[in-house]
Amino acid sequence: MKIGMIGLGRMGGNMAERLRRHGHDVVGYDSFSPTSNVKSLEELVAALKMDGQPRVVWVMVPSGDPTETTVVALSKLLSPGDVLIEGGNSNWRDSQRRAAMVAEHGIAFIDAGTSGGIWGLTEGYCLMVGGTKEAVASAMPIFLALAPENGFVHAGAVGTGHFTKMIHNGIEYGMMQAYAEGYEILKANDVTIDVEGAFRAWQQGSVVRSWLLDLAVRALDQDPGLAGIKGYAADSGEGRWTVNEAVRLGVPAHVLSASLYTRFASRQDDSPAMKMVAALRGQFGGHAVKKA
Repeated sequence: MKIGMIGLGRMGGNMAERLRRHGHDVVGYDSFSPTSNVKSLEELVAALKMDGQPRVVWVMVPSGDPTETTVVALSKLLSPGDVLIEGGNSNWRDSQRRAAMVAEHGIAFIDAGTSGGIWGLTEGYCLMVGGTKEAVASAMPIFLALAPENGFVHAGAVGTGHFTKMIHNGIEYGMMQAYAEGYEILKANDVTIDVEGAFRAWQQGSVVRSWLLDLAVRALDQDPGLAGIKGYAADSGEGRWTVNEAVRLGVPAHVLSASLYTRFASRQDDSPAMKMVAALRGQFGGHAVKKA
């Protein structure tokens, strides 16, 4: 198939390369990348025109305003029957709204939750897509090229792809936090433990083995003790949305919520809340307070 890939960063660039390796014709566009095949969205849309064939365009740019601006622009450039796939980490409600917007122009919209990171080029990308059966079927050769075996799901209607990816990332927060806390307890113990060796052993036959564990071992191999890394963890939004949905649906999400709040705590050099806790302990119990 012929496909336009908008956004050639760490994800989009590797996705374009994987598609080419599977025999697809990819026209890439990224105003910030020297690997761009065209100089504008207009050129990309023109380059995709084939007699009697709908265009397929995959948007892989940062969520929020960059995605919004790109989708709005494409809604005015694409033709009825064309397919627009949005693969960033967008809020699922935004995807539903964007689908309705481009539908007014006769354009089909697919929201494609995409997981795989920088390893997707060789390992494949787990794809969770939402859209009509007809739209998804028209893009199946692309999905099959990007995903490893059994790594694709048509989750449901528009919005379900990004909803599923949102929950996926919420679970990821909890799993990462569990490994991190286990690591810290092992390091803090008052007997000598080969912590890195323990993590490597868990990779074989253990019930906690996973790809995240493999990446943890890789990180420890590259930087034993993680001395070169500051304990600051950002969040890109999906964890917050997951917790918000848990509240909306009345679903208890203890682990996912705690892992999100722990990331917030990692950004505080000196927590105002914990200052208050220390002050209160000093007031009611006369407990010692460490001076700044």
